[in-house]
Amino acid sequence: MSVTVEDYYEHATFQRMKAFADTKETPFLVIDTATVKRQLEELITGFSNAKIYYAVKANPAAEILEILRDRGCNFDIASIYELDRVLSLGITGDRISYGNTIKKSKDIRYFYDKGVRLYATDSEADLRNIAKAAPGSKIYVRILTEGTQTADWPLSRKFGCQTDIAMDLLITARDLGLEPYGISFHVGSQQRDIGTWDAAIAKVKVIFERLREEDGIELKMINMGGGFPANYISRTNDLATYAEEITRFLHEDFGDDLPEIILEPGRSLIANAGILVSEVVLIARKSRTALNRWIYLDVGKFSGLIETMDEAIKFPIYTEKNGELEEAVLAGPTCDSADIMYEDFKYPLPLNLAIGDRLYWLSTGAYTTSYSSIEFNGFPPLKTYYI
Repeated sequence: MSVTVEDYYEHATFQRMKAFADTKETPFLVIDTATVKRQLEELITGFSNAKIYYAVKANPAAEILEILRDRGCNFDIASIYELDRVLSLGITGDRISYGNTIKKSKDIRYFYDKGVRLYATDSEADLRNIAKAAPGSKIYVRILTEGTQTADWPLSRKFGCQTDIAMDLLITARDLGLEPYGISFHVGSQQRDIGTWDAAIAKVKVIFERLREEDGIELKMINMGGGFPANYISRTNDLATYAEEITRFLHEDFGDDLPEIILEPGRSLIANAGILVSEVVLIARKSRTALNRWIYLDVGKFSGLIETMDEAIKFPIYTEKNGELEEAVLAGPTCDSADIMYEDFKYPLPLNLAIGDRLYWLSTGAYTTSYSSIEFNGFPPLKTYYI
């Protein structure tokens, strides 16, 4: 397998990023903001009937947040620390959703005091905390969805509740003086099966209808989360196809009078704008008859590549070396045996790859800087440049 850069970046874009990268010492991430803007416009065009709530966790850099702020987007926030960062850029609480279902009561109050009035929940204990700390706020309940088998980075097990619990929570929300506002779901990050949205939307329709008919509750919003894929090794449909099919699913279930639609993109906006640049530190074989090299890099799981855990996300890797390929094990620089990116999935790389050569990890703009450790083995967080 040989990676062709043009499958991921326009030639001029890659040359501009590489020319900049050649002046910097590895490891680091470089992000092209023009790509972020272009992908944001594609999302807005494809889902013209939706509000964008950017998932700040994907990449919380001010350079990214400002692009979304200036385009009129909203923000999905998971902690008081993300909230403070967003507020520092002049973004007001009415453009923010507290999307984390796991939160302290004092943090709910902090959000409320900053003007946030939209909260996610999936449990009665959390709902009662919201009622006390954020009275009168809008509530949306996250439901469990199927999609763990087809998402590269599943998210369903920890968050969400079954349909019957969701309805109970929305009724309780009304009784506690909150506004039962909507339903949310997340089909899993890097979801390649568009049909999972169809099944999730069908579950939402049942909840809407039953609450309206049985309890007089008129829900107003569907939060479809994220899940739209980036361009990694595994093939996906383009964003326009996702938008067309998901919009069709919505109209099939809700007709022409759609409720408010919210999207929480992260990976699909940012991933393909980034290139993580690393250097080969060592190359070794474990025995005289070993069929595979071990290639050790100056970047690993603890410096931004945590999504290689269980070899879930398979990033495309480019090198300027060419020639005969041999499958290799890729590992990071730390003193932890878990710091191996690809071992079962042997990565084909040129036999003439040498110590000091650079590897360019493509499509690494999302969930790299935000996952990078602070000081494991003394290594600093991943440096990032925005051009």
